This record gives sequence, C-alpha cells and structure tokens, in this order.
Amino acid sequence: MSLILNIDTTSESALVNIGEKGAVLFEEKNDLQKDHASFLHPAIERVLKKANISIREVDAVSVCHGPGSYTGIRVGVAAAKGLCYAARKPLITVNQLEILAKDAIENNTGNNGLYCPLIDARRMEVFTAVYDNTLKEIASPSALILDHLSFHDFLNAGKVFFIGSGILKWEIVCTHPNARYQKIVNKGLAFSKLSYEFFQRGGFASLAYARPLYIKDFHTTAVAR
Repeated sequence: MSLILNIDTTSESALVNIGEKGAVLFEEKNDLQKDHASFLHPAIERVLKKANISIREVDAVSVCHGPGSYTGIRVGVAAAKGLCYAARKPLITVNQLEILAKDAIENNTGNNGLYCPLIDARRMEVFTAVYDNTLKEIASPSALILDHLSFHDFLNAGKVFFIGSGILKWEIVCTHPNARYQKIVNKGLAFSKLSYEFFQRGGFASLAYARPLYIKDFHTTAVAR
C-alpha cells in the first residue's frame, strides 16, 4: 500500500486528497481562492479522518509547487514541508503544468500530438510548457506573452492540445487549424497519478532545499509613507 497526501493551492480551485497507488480515495476542494489558507489544514484533517488514518500513516506528502498564484504556492509548500518535518515523511513536489498535461493525455487517448498547458498569469501572459503524449518535456516551463506567432513551430508540425485557464485569451489570437482545446477533466486524479509515479521511482525533494516554482520573480511595490 502507498498512501500519499496530495496538496494543491496554486490556482483558483484548491484541492487536498488521499491517493492510493494513484487512485483518489478521498478529496476536498475549495473554489474561493482568497480562502485557500483557511481551507487547507481543516481539509487535510477531513481527508485523513475519512481515510481513517493519521498523518504518520501516509507514505509521503506531495505538493503542487507552482507555477500559479504566488500566495497560493507559498501556502501549500509551507504546509507540506511542515507536515513532512513533523511526521518525518518524504516530500514530493509536482509541477502544475505537468498535472494539466497529464489530465489531457489521460483523457485524449488515441490522438497524437503535443500538449501545451496554459496558466493565466494576467494580461496576455501565461505560464506554459510543451509535452509529448508520454509527458516528455519538449519545451521547458516559462512565462510567455501571447501573440499570433506563439507556438508557431509546434503548430506547423502538427496538432497541439491546449489546456488550462490561459486558453480563453489564447483562443482570441490563435487562428491556426492545428490548435485543439481541451477541458480539464479531473485534476485531482492526474495529480494523484503523477505523485504516485514520483513515489515509485523515489523522486523525492529535499525538505531543506525544495523551493516553489514561481518561474517569474516575485516583486512587490513599497508603500510610500
């Protein structure tokens, strides 16, 4: 048995679930982004209670470490590292772009092409990457300001499946016939499957040195006094 506690507070919807060999046993969700911090720890308690286990009985804690909301990333990563330290459990960090691509691949069997998650980063900017249908990274995670030439080489080579919150702005500028759009089906399940794959191959992060995946540096503006 391999029980993994999965935590994701990086986007508009937060989730916490208990996965066993990639299958989701119990899950809690929150769709109010401003409430992710207050939702997180009670949700962890609820899923553990539903599974009738304590945090010391899980085999690992997995956290989506970005990209996405800066505050949300910090909330999730801090909680996961704290739980791992207290319960002496290994930490797994999973990239949100991989989770979205995994969801699309799992629900698009039989269709060859590339998979391009797009996470809204405000204005015309997105966080993105490109993967093949085995989840091999073709283009590494980056921040991109969209225009009509974005992903041009990939689209000219064949079908590209776009998923995520950024596709609404991408549809406005993209007219290429090879562009395809997919809805997210079950992000929690894709996350659980990925974290289990990491667990199987010992893909653990350093508890001391694991860092959020912001992609862009975080900047704040000082308030004049």
